[in-house]
Amino acid sequence: MEKQEDYPFQHRDINWLSFNDRVLQEAADKSNPLFERLKFIAIFSSNLDEYFRVRVSQLRQLKRVDKSIRKKLALKPSKFVKQLLIKVSSQQEELGDIFFDQIIPELKKNNIELLNDQCIRDCFRNAAQEYYQKNLKEFIKVNIVQASKSSEIFLENQHLYYLVTFEDEKQYGIVNIPSDRHDRFIELKKDQDTFYIAFVDDLVKLNLAELFPNKKVKDSYAIKLSRDAELYLDQEIDGTLADLIYESLSQRDAGQITRLLYDKKMPKEVRKNLRKSLGLGKIDMVAGGTYHNFDDFFGFPDITNNSRLHADTLQPIKHKKLEETSSYFELIAIKDQLVHFPFMSFDYVQNFIDQASQDELVEEIKISLYRVAEESALTDALLTALKNGKKVTVFVEAKARFDEENNIKWGRIFEKHGARVIYSYPRIKVHSKVLLIIRREKGKKRRYAYIGTGNFNAKTSKIYCDHGLFTAHKKITKDLLRTFKVLQGELIIPRASHLLISPFTTRSTIENLIRKEINLAKSGKESSITAKMNQLEDSGIIKLLYQASQAGVKIRMIVRGFSCLIPQLKGISENIEMTSIVDRFLEHGRIYKFNNDGDPIMFTGSADWMSRNLDRRIEVLTPIYDPDIFEELDTILNIQLKDNVKARRHTPEENNPMVKRFKNEVSIRSQKEIYNYLTAKNR
Repeated sequence: MEKQEDYPFQHRDINWLSFNDRVLQEAADKSNPLFERLKFIAIFSSNLDEYFRVRVSQLRQLKRVDKSIRKKLALKPSKFVKQLLIKVSSQQEELGDIFFDQIIPELKKNNIELLNDQCIRDCFRNAAQEYYQKNLKEFIKVNIVQASKSSEIFLENQHLYYLVTFEDEKQYGIVNIPSDRHDRFIELKKDQDTFYIAFVDDLVKLNLAELFPNKKVKDSYAIKLSRDAELYLDQEIDGTLADLIYESLSQRDAGQITRLLYDKKMPKEVRKNLRKSLGLGKIDMVAGGTYHNFDDFFGFPDITNNSRLHADTLQPIKHKKLEETSSYFELIAIKDQLVHFPFMSFDYVQNFIDQASQDELVEEIKISLYRVAEESALTDALLTALKNGKKVTVFVEAKARFDEENNIKWGRIFEKHGARVIYSYPRIKVHSKVLLIIRREKGKKRRYAYIGTGNFNAKTSKIYCDHGLFTAHKKITKDLLRTFKVLQGELIIPRASHLLISPFTTRSTIENLIRKEINLAKSGKESSITAKMNQLEDSGIIKLLYQASQAGVKIRMIVRGFSCLIPQLKGISENIEMTSIVDRFLEHGRIYKFNNDGDPIMFTGSADWMSRNLDRRIEVLTPIYDPDIFEELDTILNIQLKDNVKARRHTPEENNPMVKRFKNEVSIRSQKEIYNYLTAKNR
């Protein structure tokens, strides 16, 4: 725990691990269908990989700071990383217990046997050997390395390998596990109603002696190396940022090592030799289980077609008004409309752009793309708009981590077809999810907008809980036009009066609204703040929230991920209650509501209360002016505040207790209740 100006702040990287604990709780929850539990195991593993590639990597970069400066600033990166590794080690032990003691037996009960290597050797050797020879052998690469010497062997980022030990302890072997070239899970046999599944790892392991015919194989241990996810660009920027990023993508897979994950059964002397061979420090070595890359369970085969093993299929809710209209423009011109994903189809957004692309009155389309889908109806509609002579401006975020290559590819496609494509700037990201359509009606230009909390991506809309507002509000769309002019380099400051636009007005507006609640509380009036976001990190906002709590403001928060604010501290944050909802879909929407002396104000959009979202990104939050939409979002927010099935409490102890359900209290699982609410509302 850190202290800033006498206020306690939890370190974000420690609290993030508490968030991944909540994911692990869902993997352990036996009330979840089996394949949902496997999904949460995959999410946990994927999260942890990114954590090491991004957050731990950034902590390690502090070691490059001059030692005297680190000492002066009390920076102790290695000590802090060791603290994190203790927690990670505990989590991985728990993951192993869940997987081997619960998941594998449960799979077996449902006629799916996930075989271990000994079982393959004893009972399925012939089938395994036949499969290996036909399907895997061509992908295998073998190297012999001198033990404890710096080696030229290069381990690819996030790929799986076996380190093979021999009777000759001066050497060891490195063999790739080709999960990047072949499915990780292989159906070896079906016997009556039972399916026998093997890890591709174990089929490789079965053939190690053959791969080293002149060696006596002693043992083997799975290893995986993670590298820094940052792209290091030259300080002197020549050419476009997009070109520099594209050319630098290959460097990511050759970047600084942030973790070497190894089988914890690996002997100490072998670990020492491996560490020296790769030029690693002890802090870079992380003990794991027999198998790595559990995120591959996203693709675990559904062989039995047993619906009981999966979450219930949710039929997309049909938006009553958008379904009934033949023209989105005519409908939105009269009244704002709101959509919710994944409960509704992303087709509504794609249809809006598709109608614009073919509408004779539409002159311009402007859109910001943060994570572009590989290919979608949305990208097709933008290309159709260009074909039909519309003026299309596309802002592409070239620095969206892990999506850079695809984003730049699509930017170039749009450029080729005549769009004006603007790539992001070196020191600022564009994270807003906004669309503006300009239509000439009766000789005058009229603006239509879509402002969302989630990306323009049909695939992620099926797993992320997000909200999107369609509006033709003159003042909101005027502010949005000015935002696009900033992106286009035509304005320096948007001077917005209604939208909150980072890094210009979001921070100051949010801080002033919190201060107003403080003043109301001090004058004895009712005051409250209700906020839902992904992460809470900004020290300035947190300090004000502490002050608001001390003044008596009732603060209720839903923070899905990490929070640097510590709630329920006596004399500091007693009036702050904070929960986190981890359920079937990823909570991703942001909603902010202030009591405002009995005249509530609400915003929704792309920005969390993090310093980067307030000061270093282009973000857009829109006020909710339509009373019906205000009520709809407020109802959804209140349902989530009452969740007592999938909600956990943020606590000073960071132990993630479930929200207590009292005797005879109705169970409220918010995602299910929201689906039911929206279904009834749209009948």
